[in-house]
Amino acid sequence: MSNEILDIIKGADIQDWKSIGVDFGEQLLDIRVPKRCELLTMQTAACLADPREAVRKALRQPIGSPTISEIIESKGKPPNTLTVCITVSDITRPVPYKGDNGLLLPLLALIEQTGVKREHIVIVIGNGMHRHSTYDERIYMYGPEVVSHYRIVDHDCENDADMVLAAQTKRGTRVHLNKTFYESDVKIVTGLVESHFMAGASGGRKGVCPALVNTKTIQYFHSVDVLEDPKATNLILDGNPCHEEALEVAKAVGVDFVVNVNLDKRLCMTGVFAGDLEAAHLAAFNALKQSVMIPVLKPFDVVLTHAGYVGRNHYQAVKAAVNAMPAVRKGGLIVLLANNIDVEPIGSQEYKTLLHLFKILGPDGYNNILLHPDWIFTKDQWEPEMWGKPYRKVGLDGLIYCSPQIPKEHYDIIPGPSGYDVIGDDVDFESHQAKATAMFQNAVIYAMNHPRFEGQRPSIAYIEEGPYAVPMASG
Repeated sequence: MSNEILDIIKGADIQDWKSIGVDFGEQLLDIRVPKRCELLTMQTAACLADPREAVRKALRQPIGSPTISEIIESKGKPPNTLTVCITVSDITRPVPYKGDNGLLLPLLALIEQTGVKREHIVIVIGNGMHRHSTYDERIYMYGPEVVSHYRIVDHDCENDADMVLAAQTKRGTRVHLNKTFYESDVKIVTGLVESHFMAGASGGRKGVCPALVNTKTIQYFHSVDVLEDPKATNLILDGNPCHEEALEVAKAVGVDFVVNVNLDKRLCMTGVFAGDLEAAHLAAFNALKQSVMIPVLKPFDVVLTHAGYVGRNHYQAVKAAVNAMPAVRKGGLIVLLANNIDVEPIGSQEYKTLLHLFKILGPDGYNNILLHPDWIFTKDQWEPEMWGKPYRKVGLDGLIYCSPQIPKEHYDIIPGPSGYDVIGDDVDFESHQAKATAMFQNAVIYAMNHPRFEGQRPSIAYIEEGPYAVPMASG
């Protein structure tokens, strides 16, 4: 901590500040903020009273689609000879798969009741370009009953032997798809529909692209031209090139049935939508919009937020930073708390290399490199590009990133100030929670007394749901 920052924090008077609870994993950190701090929160969506029955009802009464038994019957083959592939999300998405109230057990039971053999069912983890799952993560996500009795495989976007050329989009994208999924008689996609800072919303077609395709196929989906399009953003589907490409890919390769859910900020199930690829996803999307949008009359000088469940590493935490953009004024400050519990708390080696390049070149210089004709499309190149959006608005020194799991020396490759810049070097903390509290609290104090505000009293807001909320300019 510099002497200047130390003096600012020590000299601050926070006696009349109020306490708020800030999400950090399963804990709520007690953080003091100015009394005038506005709490930006989503509308309350009611948790399903009986999620178990809601899942079963959704499967029995699908949206715009035949039932699963009717789909299996329509294949024109004896059920005991059919193969079924179910694609599921990885650990980065809190989809309620396991247990009696989850998606998988009733879905699998329904499939087997039609006569499909258990050994002909395979579950593919649609991890896109994320790392492979661990055994413990599979148990946590899908439950021991599923892990013990069904074949589960990770999609590998870099293994061409596991791919098949399945289609070509109107833009010329050659779709190389997971071979197991493509060659199955019945293809089922599951997932979570939440706001998405590129595709408008997650779920539905994203369970195929990018979840089950190779790096080359994603090249257009995550290209600079697409991601810099103003419609490639939260809660926009019409005209969103990211959404449109993913949907075209999913339709081209064929999806028989989808099962999607909505969750609230505490990961409580608020809706189940099963059936047709487009119709069921659109129903989930419309339900989502009702709760996540937060009108903002005037952007704030300082915006506090957290990375939620999805922010398991720095790579994923960008969603919270991008979502905070409409709430913060140009030249303001964002203070972001992230519980980076992943085994790679920053991200893959490719991401770390690209992030360092981004730090050196800045947002525009980085994008210029990606646009150079000699640049070869690289795994994870899009995430530093997305970080460029909030950094352009607040400046490279305008986002304070607080994550206790990332060692101090590793912040050398991360742009901007960090939580270590506001805590003393000689302080030992008994837990990540204690360190996170000190980082975020001191970062709030520093932000409220930041030199860029030239002694003026800045306005401040806290986004309670972090990456799940979508602040929008009113009107």
